[in-house]
Amino acid sequence: MLLKKLAPRACRASFHPADPLSFDTGPIVCLSPPPVFHCHFNHNAAAESPWLCHGLIESSHQKQNPPTSNHSVNIHIITDTYAPEINGVAMTLERLVKGLTSRGHSLTVIRPRQRHESPQYSVTQRVACKQVRLPGVPVPGYPQLRIGLPAFKSLRSLWSDSCPDIVHIATEGPLGASAVRVAVNLRIPVTSSFHTNFHEYAKDYRMQWLKPLVNRWLRYFHNSTACTFAPTQDLIHRLNTAGYNNLRRLSRGVDSSLFSPQRRDESIRRSWGVGERDLAVIHVGRIAAEKNYPLVFETFDRIKHTHPSARLVLVGDGPLLSEYQRRRPDAIFSGFYSGKTLAAHYASGDLYLHASLTETFGNVVTEAMASGLAVSAFDDAAAHEFIRSGDNGLTATIGDSESFIANALKLASDRELRHRLGAAARATALELDWGNVIDGFERDLTQISEAYPPKRQTNRYVST
Repeated sequence: MLLKKLAPRACRASFHPADPLSFDTGPIVCLSPPPVFHCHFNHNAAAESPWLCHGLIESSHQKQNPPTSNHSVNIHIITDTYAPEINGVAMTLERLVKGLTSRGHSLTVIRPRQRHESPQYSVTQRVACKQVRLPGVPVPGYPQLRIGLPAFKSLRSLWSDSCPDIVHIATEGPLGASAVRVAVNLRIPVTSSFHTNFHEYAKDYRMQWLKPLVNRWLRYFHNSTACTFAPTQDLIHRLNTAGYNNLRRLSRGVDSSLFSPQRRDESIRRSWGVGERDLAVIHVGRIAAEKNYPLVFETFDRIKHTHPSARLVLVGDGPLLSEYQRRRPDAIFSGFYSGKTLAAHYASGDLYLHASLTETFGNVVTEAMASGLAVSAFDDAAAHEFIRSGDNGLTATIGDSESFIANALKLASDRELRHRLGAAARATALELDWGNVIDGFERDLTQISEAYPPKRQTNRYVST
């Protein structure tokens, strides 16, 4: 017989081949009962998660309870993307990690290696947190991004040696799935975030038949965790209707000192061929099928018909960049920027178009608002949450392309309206402080961690 010591909360459980979260093979003996996770929240949903915590959980931003404890929480975050990669998930996680670290918590980010890094398993201590890098593979169609592989053995070893207080899963790929399974079996509380509407991508990539399967997978994945965070109340409502349990709001902030009208740069406008009185129509984002660029181009063509000197500026990179460069030689593809250079590009525009219908939030909307731009968008995600149409931007009913175009034409033709809405948008953005967002996330993680049974003495399990 082999005597094996496991860390506190450790539980060795059987993995079932039929379970979509299971990738390991071979029998594992379970020698202790599963944990009971007691939550004191609303109990409206009918289905149970493995954590026995049901229902739509109220947003901590609505119910401002003080933290239940001032002690440091050891938090491990699992993600397929992280800074310096540039996308909404990576940017949000970097903000959360820095904010939680500054509040005295211990953070470890577990992620696949990026292109420039060694392919081997490695651990490094960065400024804000420890990072554990695991093998990954390129995402089909997105060679600049990588997705993590299942890491049952690595995670089990890591968490058996040093057990975190809570695990947060930011992405729903194979690495995240393996992390949920290991955390459940080691009796570590685990939460997740709904960052990306992957099921909505199916039509954009001509795989509509996959949508029901992706929907079921995402629901199963998130309902396997103690709590799922979503960025807007509207998305929380839609997820709850679709059968997701234990939902809380984790909104987004915007850095209004970085994204500011004061960064407007006439030299950038001159490089675009735009004069002081000319119109620069701008969009920032990944150049990919799900971002609805055909509507951006159609809208700009209608604008240019009445404003011949207008220029379309697209800031970003992505799998469709070279194709759109060939199709649209009249557009300015500035490439990828970040930081102050990105902020200067926003502020140097006059009108922002946001045509995407697949966002869970859309950080670019609040960045454009903070930059003092009038935004034309659909009434969805961040635009639904923060734009009051006619007061600080213009929104169209979801899917109503003609109304979207009409709003853009109205903004293009009325300089005074653009300035008024842009100023109001800036005022709205000033209220979207990252500190408040991080405070709420800290409260939620602390509550969930402390609701879990306390750590026990190390157990010894015998297997043969």
